[in-house]
Amino acid sequence: MSAEATNPATPGPVAPTASAAAAAPAVPRADRRKSRPRIDLRRLGRAALLGPAVRGKLPDAISHVAEAHRAHHPDADLDPLRRAYVLAESSHRGQMRKSGEPYITHPLAVTLILAELGAETTTLTASLLHDTVEDTDVTLDQVREQFGEEVRYLVDGVTKLEKVDYGAAAEPETFRKMLVATGSDVRVMSIKLADRLHNMRTLGVMRPEKQERIAKVTRDVLIPLAERLGVQALKTEMEDLVFAILHPEEYEHTRRLIADNAARPGDPLAEVADEMRGVLREAGLQAEVLIRPRHFVSVHRVGRKRGQLRGTDFGRLLVLVGEDADCYGVLGELHTCMTPVVSEFKDFIAVPKFNLYQSLHTAVARRDGQVVEVLIRTHQMHKVAEAGVVALGNPYAPASDTPASGACEHPADGERADPTRPGWLSRLLDWQRAAPDPDTFWSTLREDLAQDREITVFRPDGGTLGLPEGATCVDAAYAQYGEDAHACIGARVNGRLATLSTVLRDGDTVQLLMGQDPASEPSREWLEHAHTPAARIAIQRWLATHPGGGAGADEMTGARAEPAEGIPAPHRAPTAAPADGTAPPHPADPPAAPRPAAAAAGGAAATRPRRADVLADLPKAAVRLAGCCTPVPPDAITGFAVRGGVVTVHRAECAAVAHMKGRGRTEVGVRWGDTTECRVTLIAESFGRPHLLADLTEAIASAGVDIVSATVEPPSQQRVRHTYTLQLPDAARLPALMRAMRDVPGVYDVARAQHQTGGPLTDAGA
Repeated sequence: MSAEATNPATPGPVAPTASAAAAAPAVPRADRRKSRPRIDLRRLGRAALLGPAVRGKLPDAISHVAEAHRAHHPDADLDPLRRAYVLAESSHRGQMRKSGEPYITHPLAVTLILAELGAETTTLTASLLHDTVEDTDVTLDQVREQFGEEVRYLVDGVTKLEKVDYGAAAEPETFRKMLVATGSDVRVMSIKLADRLHNMRTLGVMRPEKQERIAKVTRDVLIPLAERLGVQALKTEMEDLVFAILHPEEYEHTRRLIADNAARPGDPLAEVADEMRGVLREAGLQAEVLIRPRHFVSVHRVGRKRGQLRGTDFGRLLVLVGEDADCYGVLGELHTCMTPVVSEFKDFIAVPKFNLYQSLHTAVARRDGQVVEVLIRTHQMHKVAEAGVVALGNPYAPASDTPASGACEHPADGERADPTRPGWLSRLLDWQRAAPDPDTFWSTLREDLAQDREITVFRPDGGTLGLPEGATCVDAAYAQYGEDAHACIGARVNGRLATLSTVLRDGDTVQLLMGQDPASEPSREWLEHAHTPAARIAIQRWLATHPGGGAGADEMTGARAEPAEGIPAPHRAPTAAPADGTAPPHPADPPAAPRPAAAAAGGAAATRPRRADVLADLPKAAVRLAGCCTPVPPDAITGFAVRGGVVTVHRAECAAVAHMKGRGRTEVGVRWGDTTECRVTLIAESFGRPHLLADLTEAIASAGVDIVSATVEPPSQQRVRHTYTLQLPDAARLPALMRAMRDVPGVYDVARAQHQTGGPLTDAGA
């Protein structure tokens, strides 16, 4: 069934037959000892015209479906299939496809595709009936009465909306309806994918312009959906069929390359496969080593990437084993006994893809330099890799109940994942509700599905957010808070302050900082950083309802900046110099930290001189604590002799230390004396809000600490930086003081002042 396992000689759309198995599997299924003969659906169509078979006996036309179904589900009840076929055949009798075949051949082919993939009986029953409500007089109520609510729901999910009622919006609204139904039962999309595959196989009878239109929708919508649901067998064949229609010249060139390679004597893939079998046999590992030819699009992509194609580029090797642990055993043997290409290794077993895919990927090099890609997986992983959610049977059947008629038995723990609401589908269902316009929905859907990789980021509370690769903090905000994210004013990524435009990586921890101002608004610039439809639609809708809004919002945070209390922006006084009693800096000393161009604020300066609390190994030298890093006990410190018999004392990790050593300054041993009183400079980063300065100074005073000087920079991007020089009666109070300052609402960081040579102040941590 896998299209990736074969290379058809002619493009599917121009083939006149509606064969339900256009590609022979390169990998025989573990539970199938012999392959079944090719099925001629034209013959089945003629058999269908003979009418239903004897009551209680399967019609000949559906016996092939039953055989394929029993290969996966030996104990399945086939009565629903018999009854569904009888209803479908009698309802479609007299209807013909444009190819001239009886219409019943289409639902038969779709059902056979799903049966080959391992779908359970309920899905196959709905597949046989999927066009009855749309194209015949059968009603949904009749389907419910004869087959139950589940089958009725699946048939309704894939039934198209009438163009008479919806006009040009019929196609996008049909897909919207189908996706909403998929949110409740993923089997709806399984039937739609099989339906589209068979239609693509028989597209050659259509006009070229209609072939192209259908192929583009398949490329933009159905193929990405097949990828996200993990149904690779359908996805790869649809890719080749689309490739043949939209790029006939490239398709023909690729077909010739494949044919020429097949005609060459000797197969390097077969040689490596034989060598690999010998290695695993000697290691005592039971494994199947199979050659897996690439499909057309895969060969085309490899050719564009590598240029000249070599023999090993036309396929990969697939190693199938029984247990997960055996996968790593095979990997170890191959890397030990053959030449591995380490950069090609990927572990999708420990970290499965979001579409349920699990496998080990590696590559080995031949002596002639050709590289052979190798896939290592269990038989169960291979089944899921090919059929995706279809291989999971009925994911909604209660595990504790006996499976109902047609429901498959549950596999062992760990083999079943719940596909009902994967992250990408939940996001899609969320934003589609906010896109009532069919054109907006249709264009946004294509953009969303084009983002084919997903990352997971963590919230501070331990929760997770699933986002497409390339998502930013803006996207995370709207994913977590919906339209309340308009009030987001910043973010922390992995504990560090980050702009909302920061691109997130898989595994990042994101803390979103929300403002309290109800008048907060999103910025127009946020649209440049919004990667997800949910974020873009929410921002665009707000901007549409607030003409002229968002223009003055900050690009980074989007919230309106307001000056800190008591510091009007137009009237800034020069900063007052601190009266700290220390010696003036010598011209040869490293430059002091730049003073913010803001007014001295609040807090009376303490005038008591600093006590001599540092002892230096240089006799009679005056000691001065460096203002760039403001060391306090029990910081690790070092000293440097400067002109005038002065020793400046720095924290050991201060950036100025390396600068001083580089200039040849004499390093002097220093240590703390018995005194614990100290002076320290702290930098508080905050978001502007009323009364913030008063709250901060109150927190400092409550800790029993004197403010020597305080400066506040003008608000920038709604962020305010406060610089405080503080006199502590006991250095041990410093951690508690910094915690108290961080607890003030609006303050997102408090750190010791740290000078960086040649640059501005940076946070050095407490």
